[in-house]
Amino acid sequence: MSHRILIVDDEPNIVISLEYLMKKEGFEVAVATDGDAALRKAAEFAPHLILLDVMMPKKSGFEVCQALRADPVQSAVKIIMLTAKGRETEVTKGLALGADAYVTKPFSTKDLVQRIKSLLA
Repeated sequence: MSHRILIVDDEPNIVISLEYLMKKEGFEVAVATDGDAALRKAAEFAPHLILLDVMMPKKSGFEVCQALRADPVQSAVKIIMLTAKGRETEVTKGLALGADAYVTKPFSTKDLVQRIKSLLA
């Protein structure tokens, strides 16, 4: 059974490259481009892991992470915050809200894939 990954980002170039990379690695992929769509897609797609941008329209990645952790059905999904906001306060906030990992852009695709595989192992 292949793992399902939800990519949540409002930057089309990042979505395209992540989607290509995840499919190449054998994952089933869905995409959402804002915080509200992320919560809807998470409910219907039931991902094993979410790659979650912080700065997005409608709801921030922090708000999405908090909502997922508060939902008993979604609370176990793995969440990797993937963002350009790399200050220590943002990293601390993301992890405090329940993210499993925090990766800053630009990032190494090889390292990201390794991190995903270790979280899903």
